[in-house]
Amino acid sequence: MIRDTIKDALVTAMKGGDKETTGTIRLIQSAIKNRDIEARTGGAPADDDTLVVEVLQKMVKQRRESIEMYEQGNRPELAAAEGREVAVIERFLPAQMDAEATAAAIEAIKGDLGATGMKDMGRVMAELKARHGSQLDMSKASAAVKSALA
Repeated sequence: MIRDTIKDALVTAMKGGDKETTGTIRLIQSAIKNRDIEARTGGAPADDDTLVVEVLQKMVKQRRESIEMYEQGNRPELAAAEGREVAVIERFLPAQMDAEATAAAIEAIKGDLGATGMKDMGRVMAELKARHGSQLDMSKASAAVKSALA
């Protein structure tokens, strides 16, 4: 499980004296704990790794947006710090699908659903997320689905 990997990495970082990695992993654990608390009131995903991957993807997205803003604001030191956090977080994410594999998955889903045009985009996106959500950045996949259905 990803949670166990994160715990082991925290222990290793603490023993190694890597304060930056330790801090980032503690942020990850805090975000996961907050998501667990939210899941108590709502419907939690059946798979624990799915919940953890969602949290990690959200954290990466937030940091990439921060990097863009820091670069626009001419703050390269803050952008670099966020970049280092992204690198630590991405260590725990499953391998992401490349563009070719994404296109192949979209084509397979189009065939399975009989999708022909833009009116089917919601169905295709829902199925893509269900099948490959942990392996894809859904914002990038959205553009690929649009071009495949156009």
